[in-house]
Amino acid sequence: MSLNLALWVVTVLLAAVLLVSTSKMVVPRERMAALGRAAEWVLDFSPGALRAIGTLEILAAAGLILPAVLDVAPVLVPVTATCVALLFAGAATMRLRRGETVTIAADLVYLALAVFVAWGRFGPVPLTG
Repeated sequence: MSLNLALWVVTVLLAAVLLVSTSKMVVPRERMAALGRAAEWVLDFSPGALRAIGTLEILAAAGLILPAVLDVAPVLVPVTATCVALLFAGAATMRLRRGETVTIAADLVYLALAVFVAWGRFGPVPLTG
């Protein structure tokens, strides 16, 4: 598999994860928290803060895909991937503060994937436009 293809696969995966996680914008906090330990963190945030996080996730999903597909400012893809890495670093930090060491693994994997996309698109396989 070429590096370009791997970067596309990881980029689409990250965008999908971000879109799925926007459910916090429409599902009540109490219902989300009832899904299990991994979702209890939503109770630490106001509904407005959850909407803001969800909005950032929607923008991030769009920023990972649309600039490359539309060939409009494709440099925004690695910039967005860097921002996504910061988002997941924040999520991992929040989980550490809550003592959720078991549920932090997914955040760290997504963080690593975002760093991979940023590295690949800033470095060896940039998108041209």
